[in-house]
Parts: sequence; structure tokens; C-alpha cells
Amino acid sequence: MITVVGEALVDLVRPDGGPPVARPGGSPANVAVGLGRLGAPVQLLTAFGRDAHGALLAEYLAASSVTVVPGSVHDGPTGVARARVDDCGVASYDFDITWDPDGALPTTDCTCLHTGSIAATLAPGASVVRSLVERARERKWGRGRTTVSYDPNCRPSLMGDPESARTRIESLVALADIVKVSDEDLAWLHPSRHFADVAAEWLDLGPAMVAVTLGPKGSYGLCRTGAVSVPATPITLVDTVGAGDAYTSGMLDALHRRGILGTHDPATLLHPNLLTQVLTEASLTSALTCARPGADPPTATDVAAHRP
Repeated sequence: MITVVGEALVDLVRPDGGPPVARPGGSPANVAVGLGRLGAPVQLLTAFGRDAHGALLAEYLAASSVTVVPGSVHDGPTGVARARVDDCGVASYDFDITWDPDGALPTTDCTCLHTGSIAATLAPGASVVRSLVERARERKWGRGRTTVSYDPNCRPSLMGDPESARTRIESLVALADIVKVSDEDLAWLHPSRHFADVAAEWLDLGPAMVAVTLGPKGSYGLCRTGAVSVPATPITLVDTVGAGDAYTSGMLDALHRRGILGTHDPATLLHPNLLTQVLTEASLTSALTCARPGADPPTATDVAAHRP
């Protein structure tokens, strides 16, 4: 089982200046949905309300084969993100969210714990996320080893100044086995530095691999035995909503199917050729999401139909 921990929101998207349209979202929830649609066993520890937005989320998650961890639904309002999509299809967000999960912990064996974005930095829930990551690192979750996956997915409007955010984020990088980050995130955290240099420093903190998405320029991956560059999958762009989350889903699914997740030391199994395969599959999953509006990741059938 892959356990995703983090926010589930409703994106209020205003297309072409019209009235806002409510769509399920939230970075960790998007990752969970992407995994479920790809056929990976996945559960989501989150927090959303018993309101109309929460009902939309619950229906969406269930339809995508995502199990919601008991205790994730509360009596407060469901968080929202007001999304703006520019003329190039690139989305930006303003958030209205309270992240305060009740701390209910899944008891099933967990091969991978994925988290990131708002959930890993916004108090008070960030402390719950941190404790889960530390518990996974101490191998106290179920019977086996838990691989920790982390995507900072920086939200400057909620994370404060880059220097403070960098300290929090890099402390979680040091606890992770798998890290995915965008070049935009790295540019905000480390202005004027090349993404590859920062990725190398992050790898030295402890992860088995670091993947950097570069938008239309593809992605870059680094493991202990080398680095690779993978071109973007050509696609007719509709928008980039959920693109990074779909990339993470594709990456984790590819690692899951190859038996990397849940191993004692994933670093011993990763090598440049394998990393190229994983990032190529992640790129395709992300591209198919960009080819349709909103965070609407593909199914395993969709992906198989577009593989070369």
C-alpha cells in the first residue's frame, strides 16, 4: 500500500472570465488519484469537511480507487484554492485552507509514504506530517521498510520567506528516499543557482534519487551512480493544472511496478538506465494530464495507449 498524506482541496477555476467551476484538487490528493488510476494500491490521509465541496472530493477519490483513511473527514469547511490560468495555460493559486488533521495513523503495512506541498509546511498539521515521516524512517510502520517520497511543491503565499522555507524543506529532504521538485521551486528556494547543483546537494543530504521537472524542457534525474536528462513528451497543451502531481504519480507507479518501493535501501537498486525509464514514464503521465483541462490524470489504459 502507498500512503499519501496531505491536503485535499477544491480548485475554483474561472475559465475564460466566466463563473468559477469547482474541481477536486490539492497536490497530495492529486497524487493519490493519479496512483489510483494507474492501478497502484493507495490510501489518503487528509482533512476535508462534510460540506458540498467535501462531498465532491469524497466522490472523486472513491471513483479513482483511493481509500480515505478514517478520521480524514471533519465538521469544518473544506479548503479551497482559487486558480488562475494565464494565456499560456499556466496556473497560479490563492489558498483558503486550514490544515489540521486529527493525526489518525493508518495501521496497515506501508511500502511508501508520500507527502509534500502545503501539508508539510503549514501549522499545525505539518507537525503530524513530520511525525509520520520520522516514524516511517524508524521502520515502525507495519512489518517492512517504508520508502519516503517528498515533493516540496512550494506555495510562497503560504510558506513565508524563502530562507525559512528552505530550512524546513531541506530538513524533510534529508529524511526522504525519493524527492521530486520543480525548477521553479528551486529557483524560489535558491535564486541564481543552477538546478543541477542544488539537486546534487540535496542528494548528498540522504535521498536515493532526486528528480527535477523542467516544464517544456523535460526533466532531470540524479541517483548515486549518475544523472540523466529526459525530454518532455510532446503534447497539445490545454493547461498545467496538476501536471507536477501527475508526474509524481507516474514516477511512484513506475518505481512501485519495478519493486523499488519498500526495499531496504532503494539507492542500491537505482541506476541511470532505470532512472531514465522511470522519468520517461512520469513525463508521459504528466503530458497526458496537460492535454486536458484541470487536474485530470490518466488511467493505466490511457498511458498504455500512448506508450511508444
